[in-house]
Amino acid sequence: MINIKVDAQDTTEWVEQINDVLRGSIAERWGEHVLEVDNEKAKGNIKLITFGWGGSLLLLDIIFFDEVEIEMDASNFNPISFYYCLDGYCGHKYGYQPKDEIQFMEQYHSVILTNRDGGVSNRYYPKDVKLNISVIQVVRKPFLRKRLNQGENLNKELYRVFMDTDHEKVFAYFGSYNLKIADVMSEMGKIKAKGMIRIMQIEGMVYQILSLHMIQHNKEVNNRRPTTTLLKRELKQVRNFAKKLEKQISRDFTLEEIALETGLTQAKLQEGFKLLYNNTVTEFIRNTRLETARDLIANSEMNISEVVYSIGFTSRSYFSKIFKEKYGISPSEFKTNKRQAVMVGQNV
Repeated sequence: MINIKVDAQDTTEWVEQINDVLRGSIAERWGEHVLEVDNEKAKGNIKLITFGWGGSLLLLDIIFFDEVEIEMDASNFNPISFYYCLDGYCGHKYGYQPKDEIQFMEQYHSVILTNRDGGVSNRYYPKDVKLNISVIQVVRKPFLRKRLNQGENLNKELYRVFMDTDHEKVFAYFGSYNLKIADVMSEMGKIKAKGMIRIMQIEGMVYQILSLHMIQHNKEVNNRRPTTTLLKRELKQVRNFAKKLEKQISRDFTLEEIALETGLTQAKLQEGFKLLYNNTVTEFIRNTRLETARDLIANSEMNISEVVYSIGFTSRSYFSKIFKEKYGISPSEFKTNKRQAVMVGQNV
C-alpha cells in the first residue's frame, strides 16, 4: 500500500505533498496546476484550479498501481469537500473510527465531507481502477464573505456546516445517484479552450456542480431521496443508452428495440429514465430532439424543415406545436429573434 500524509495549508500544497510520494512532475499555466505521473506507482494526472472566492477544484484522472491511503490532518486546511466519482470509487473514514468502518463513495453518488479542527481523516483509493473524480473544496471564511449572502436558502443542516468557521464539528453526507453532475463533468472534460477562457469555462461548471450537490442534499434531507430496485450496473446501462440516443437523435427507437439492446425489461427502462432524467423514455427522446433542434436553429444555416427532418420528425406542424409548448415561442419566431440578435451584435 502507498501511504501519504497530508497536513497542507491550502489545495496547492496538498498537490505538492501528494507529489512528494508519487514522484511525478507539476506544471502550472494560467492558474491550473497539473501533476503528471507515469511510473510504477501510478499513471495519469491530478489537476488543480484555485478560485478567488474560497473554492478550488481537484480533478483526479489516474490509475494507481497499488492501494493508496491518504491521511489528511485538518489542523491547517479544513475545507468542505464535495466529492463525485464519474469513474471508479474511493473510500473515507475519520481517524477516530475503526478501519473496518470505511464508507465508500460509489460511482455517480454525491458526497459532502468535512472534519473538525485538528481531526484526521483518511481517503482510500483502489488498485488498478480507472479513477475520474472531482473534488470541489470550499474554504468557509472567504466563501462566506463573497458567495453565501443567500445562505438562508440552504437547509439548516448544510447551512450550519458553512457557518462552522471554527471547524468544531464533523459532517459526512453520502447521497444517492446524481447523473446531472456526471453530465457536467463529462462536458468539462471536453473543454478545448486554453488560458483564461478555459479557466472561466471550468469555473462556470464548478458552480453548476456545487449547486447540484447542494440541491440534492436539500431534497434528501426533506425525505425526497429517490428509491429504485435497479442495480448500479443497470442504471449505468440506462445512462449509456441515453448517451447513444443523444448521438443518434434522428433514429426512431422503439421501447422494444431499446429493451432488446440493453437487456433490460421495459419496466426497468422506464424506472431508470424516470430516476435519472425525470422523464419516461419517450419524453426523454422528445426533449432531447427539441434541445437539438433549438441549437440547430440558433447556430446553423439550416431552415426549419431541414431541422425537423434532421432530428427524426416527419411533421413540421407537430414539431412547431411541441417546440412552442416547451419554449413558449414558435421555431420561426425563435430563428428570427436569434438572427436579429446577431445583427445587432455585429453593428455594435
